[in-house]
Amino acid sequence: MAMTLHWLIAALIVTNIGLAWYFNSLNGLPKIPPVQLHKSFGITILLLSLARLAWRIVSPPPPLPASLSRWERMAASTVYVLFYGVMIGMPLSGWALTSASLIIRFEPIKLFGTIPWPAIGPLTHLPAPAMKQTHDTFVTVHGLLADLAYGLIVVHVAAALRHLVLLRDGVMGRMVPFLPAASA
Repeated sequence: MAMTLHWLIAALIVTNIGLAWYFNSLNGLPKIPPVQLHKSFGITILLLSLARLAWRIVSPPPPLPASLSRWERMAASTVYVLFYGVMIGMPLSGWALTSASLIIRFEPIKLFGTIPWPAIGPLTHLPAPAMKQTHDTFVTVHGLLADLAYGLIVVHVAAALRHLVLLRDGVMGRMVPFLPAASA
């Protein structure tokens, strides 16, 4: 279950990054469909990340291999916590910035064009100046989390490749089903 959620969330995150890069190159009406799809993937990432976190609580992962040094364990734990912050914080900040936008009044959130998703009520009823300020704040938070996500992805992939190619220590087998896993 953890492996399935890991790879599904990873694929959705990479797809959503691509969508964001794409729609940021557009203007006007052509921008709306990819933005709406981006929102749909974001909410899906949020729900799957909460499911993954719940699964992790119910079914903790095996301990890290004893061969890992203290700094590697600390780095792995730090990246793990920061990734959960991104996987949950980015969709929440995107949902909030959408809710605190005048656009929400005529372009509601519909997951995959069909499933209505509520806006965050109190944000939709702010006076116009407060709404703009709130929207701008959440845009900034969303952007900072995106920058953090880029950095975490680079660190995560580099560490995975290090374990797979250089160390060949079986750590990758913890998240890739066809690779042998390292023992604790």
